[in-house]
Amino acid sequence: MNTPVTPGPRRSRTPKKTSKWTYALVLLMFLFVCFSYYVYQIVYTPNVENKGEPVYVLIPRGATYEQAMDSIEAKKVIIDKLSFRFMAKWMKYPQLVKPGRYELENGLTNYHLIAKLRSGDQDPVKLTYTNVRLKKDLAQKLSTFIDASPKEIDSLLNSPSFTRKLGFDTTTILTMFIPNTYEMYWTTSAEEMMERMKKEYDKYWTPARVAKAEKQGLTKKEVSILASIVQAEQGMHPDERPRIAGVYLNRLKKGMLLQADPTVVFATGDFTIRRVLNVHLRTDSPYNTYRNKGLPPGPINLPSITSLESVLNPEQHNYIYFCAKEDFSGYHAFATNEADHRRNAARFHAAMNARNIMK
Repeated sequence: MNTPVTPGPRRSRTPKKTSKWTYALVLLMFLFVCFSYYVYQIVYTPNVENKGEPVYVLIPRGATYEQAMDSIEAKKVIIDKLSFRFMAKWMKYPQLVKPGRYELENGLTNYHLIAKLRSGDQDPVKLTYTNVRLKKDLAQKLSTFIDASPKEIDSLLNSPSFTRKLGFDTTTILTMFIPNTYEMYWTTSAEEMMERMKKEYDKYWTPARVAKAEKQGLTKKEVSILASIVQAEQGMHPDERPRIAGVYLNRLKKGMLLQADPTVVFATGDFTIRRVLNVHLRTDSPYNTYRNKGLPPGPINLPSITSLESVLNPEQHNYIYFCAKEDFSGYHAFATNEADHRRNAARFHAAMNARNIMK
C-alpha cells in the first residue's frame, strides 16, 4: 500500500528578490553620495593657494577661453587644474570671458572664482605716478596701470584738440596731473583715464585754493609750474619748500629773473648734471630762467600736493637768494642781499671742489 507523501511547505523566494533590490538601492545611494561629494568638492572646496602673496591675472580684451585659462594657470596658484577647467565649462565660462584685472584670492573655490571671472567683477588698480619729468615718462608709467599703450597715452598728451577739450594745451597738460593714489579699473581706456584725472584736478582746486593762488598773483597752472621748480630745488626736505617758494614769489614780484638751476637742467635735457656751469646757463630754451623772465611755459616735473601747498602757503620773508649748504645736508642757506649770497655760494662751491664734483 502506497503511503501518500504530504508535500512540505514551499520556500518563499521573495526575500531573495527583496535582498537584490536592497543591495541595488544601497549601491545607488552610495554612488549618489560619492558623486555628490565629488561635485561638492569640485564646486565648493578651496582651489586657490597663493601662499599669502597677492596674485593678479590680466585678461586682455579679445582673449579666448584658452588664453584666459593659460593666463590663470601660469600664476601657479590653482591646486586642481582639471576640476577648475571642468567647472569653467560647466558654468559656460568659454562663452563669457571678460577682460580685466582679477585677484586670485587665497581660498577661492572653483565656483566663486569662475563666477567672478565670468561676471567681470575685476579688482581695481591703485594708480600712482611720481618722479616724472617728461610726457613720455608719464605715458610709460600710466600704461602699467591701465589697458592702454604708452603710445596711446602719449598721443593724447600731445593732441592739441584733446588737451584743449580738457582746458589745457600740450605744454601745460602735465599741470593737470596731481600725484596721489587713485583707484580705477585696468580696463579703463586712455581717454577715460585722462578725463578722470581732470575730475581729480577740479576736486583739488577748491574755491579756497583758487583764492590763495590769486593772492599770490598766480593762475592754477602757474602754481603747478612754480611748485615743480620748488620740488626740484628741495627734493629731500619738504619742510623747507614754503621758504623756497617764498623766495621765488619775492623774485617774481620784484621782476627779477628766477635763475632756478633745475630749469636749466631741464632745458639741457641732461638730468645727470650735478653742477650747473656757465655753459649750461647759455642754453637757448624757454625753460632757462637765467635767460627768460618769469615762469617757464610748463612744469619741469609733476609736483606733489606738498609742493603745491608750499606755493599756496609760502613762508613770508624778505629772502631773494638761496643756495645749497656746504654740509650737503640737503638744506639751503638764504640771503636778503647779493653780497651774503655770494659768500654762501662761495662756501658751497669750495665744498663741491673738495669733493671733486665738477659737473
